[in-house]
Amino acid sequence: MEPCLGNLDMLVIINGIETTVADTATIANLIKQLELTGRIAVELNKQIVPRSEFDSRLIKDGDVIEIVHAIGGGQSTYNW
Repeated sequence: MEPCLGNLDMLVIINGIETTVADTATIANLIKQLELTGRIAVELNKQIVPRSEFDSRLIKDGDVIEIVHAIGGGQSTYNW
């Protein structure tokens, strides 16, 4: 059984998993439903969605969404 977010109105693919979402879902709604926090990048149908558009960008039936957390850190191999 696939995850369910809101009403069962649309089928989308989120990080490779078929998921049902409400037909009025936005990127911001989706992030909230998934309880994601921090620095997040979203790709909608192979196009990066600017954070400034999360609240207004509607998700459509059949959309393919990739969501990743930005992770900082690491060590430079250069000696400055």
